Amino acid sequence: MPREELNQEQFYGLGIAPTLLERIEALGFEHPTPIQHKAIPIACRGEDVVGIAQTGTGKTLAFSVPMLQQMSARGKKGLILLPTRELAIQVLETLTKLGGPLGLRTALLIGGTNQNPQIKQLRAKPHIIVATPGRLIDMMEQRHANLDQIGVLVLDEADRMLDMGFAPQLKKILAKVPTDRQTMLFSATMPEQIAQIAKQYMKSPLRIEVAPSGTTAERVDQEMFIVSKNEKIELLEKLLHEYRGTILVFSRTKHGAKKLARVIKDMGHSAAELHSNRSQSQRQEALKGFSNGKYRVMVATDIAARGIDVKNIELVINFDLPDQLEDYVHRIGRTGRAGLAGKAISFAAPEQKNDILQIERMIKTTLPVKTKSGELIARKPDARPTGSYGPGPRGGGRGGGRSSGGRRSGGGGGFRGRSGRR
Repeated sequence: MPREELNQEQFYGLGIAPTLLERIEALGFEHPTPIQHKAIPIACRGEDVVGIAQTGTGKTLAFSVPMLQQMSARGKKGLILLPTRELAIQVLETLTKLGGPLGLRTALLIGGTNQNPQIKQLRAKPHIIVATPGRLIDMMEQRHANLDQIGVLVLDEADRMLDMGFAPQLKKILAKVPTDRQTMLFSATMPEQIAQIAKQYMKSPLRIEVAPSGTTAERVDQEMFIVSKNEKIELLEKLLHEYRGTILVFSRTKHGAKKLARVIKDMGHSAAELHSNRSQSQRQEALKGFSNGKYRVMVATDIAARGIDVKNIELVINFDLPDQLEDYVHRIGRTGRAGLAGKAISFAAPEQKNDILQIERMIKTTLPVKTKSGELIARKPDARPTGSYGPGPRGGGRGGGRSSGGRRSGGGGGFRGRSGRR
């Protein structure tokens, strides 16, 4: 995004109430991001909004400010739905900082934790409920949660919720929320399912988009290495010694993440693991330790691709390419934030050349593809989705294409649909 777009306005020009403006200023926010600049004025008027923006673009403030303003003006309550526990906790922290001094009461409903404190929060009649769909349904079925007074609804990371299989829960929740509400939906992509939700459950929503779907994070230098399975650990060890800062490593499976974390510790590096086999307290300890420097390396599955908000991550390593094509963008978006430079290095098996081409088409960039030793692999100028690597001029043309429904394409590898929650 152009630098001038970031600084073209201050928050006071967006129709925000003075009390909230004071809180925004106190928290150190000076200029709205593009998604905030576009979404806040519309949402503050009470209109439905569909916002298409990548993770890390400032969406939390984009929906939190209008929600607080609308609730204050109309006396109604708010509900924010998110796909992961980590994201829910982060949103709650922002809301607490923003609305806490205003007397805001909140309830955090997430799985993996004791229900009793959450029931207590609900009995205190919170102004805003921040929840993952599964735990909210549990509370509704136990009659602890009543959505009759919800006047502002936010669906954040909506595409992720659908990827994780939450469509039935979302429909159940949407059926219980009053129809005369304001709805804000935010998503990194706009698949047909999201479009249908917007059509069925929203009132003439205004769509805003600050970056095309698949746009990669600015200032992220990307490289791809073609390595065999047996070479991966050796290359990983080399990179961990070469880069001395904070490193996030992605594994495709939770079993692989656990094993990889152990291997990295054996190399002499401090490491933590983040995946769905870890308890909520373990996940929180890992995130806290990674954020404060206790752990230099975090090994995670895609549960963390949109759930980690840690500053100054120097390097993201895709030890395995993701199952879902879009997750590549979310993964590498963990580095290169807040104006800082970042690096993303991915490992691909020789049979995954098609996958590289698909990624390149999505991000609209030709990636340098190297051998384990760092030698640039020549690309044929007319590279196609079948994978054209070999003798020929360096650089080559961009190619690729995703097979229908994200299924395997010819040539091996291929992106798959998600087989379960991580």
